[in-house]
Amino acid sequence: MTKRTQKNTLYEQVARIGKAVSSPKRLEILELLTQSEKTVETLTVELQVDVKLVSAHLRTLRQANLVTSRHEGKFRFYSLADPAIAVLIVQLRNLALNHLDELNAALQEFGTKPEDLTPLGREELLDKSESGEITLIDVRPADEYAAGHLPYARSLPVEELEGRLDELSQDKEIIAYCRGPFCLFADDAVALLKSRGFTASKTSDGIAEWCNAKLPLTR
Repeated sequence: MTKRTQKNTLYEQVARIGKAVSSPKRLEILELLTQSEKTVETLTVELQVDVKLVSAHLRTLRQANLVTSRHEGKFRFYSLADPAIAVLIVQLRNLALNHLDELNAALQEFGTKPEDLTPLGREELLDKSESGEITLIDVRPADEYAAGHLPYARSLPVEELEGRLDELSQDKEIIAYCRGPFCLFADDAVALLKSRGFTASKTSDGIAEWCNAKLPLTR
């Protein structure tokens, strides 16, 4: 084997990762698995595509060793093979945001109102959550909260929020977060809270962004 052939082989192996993440749906699957392990059935509902297509995407991700799976009863649960994959997805998205005007334009139309974004940085958000100066709420599904959440955050899934407003104080600012900048759960939560007289805003960070910044999570 020549050196050129050996070098080709090295790049071919690295390219397997690039090929595995070249699909929009596979990127979304990885972001969902960043939140918590999920079954094919759950992913099918989240992605709104058919089971066979989800299974094919998962097979591609497994072949690149990006996801692993385990059986529990009649269900197979999928998870990220390495926490570093979550960081890779954030960095890939940030690179796209820095270089693709089309992505930024699409994000502006996605639904988030600039006035709904908290001005607090991550460290200040952490400090004010710890001191109780603000109420930080995680509006993702409860199983995702249990798998890992921002420190001092309370679990209030967006679909339960309206029925649990009496658990919140109108004397404190409420900051919501969800799965990250491509998720609308926090936007929906802020809209509901504001309509009921609460002072509310959101952070576009999710747990992947928190990990990418090397900040702690509570599990």
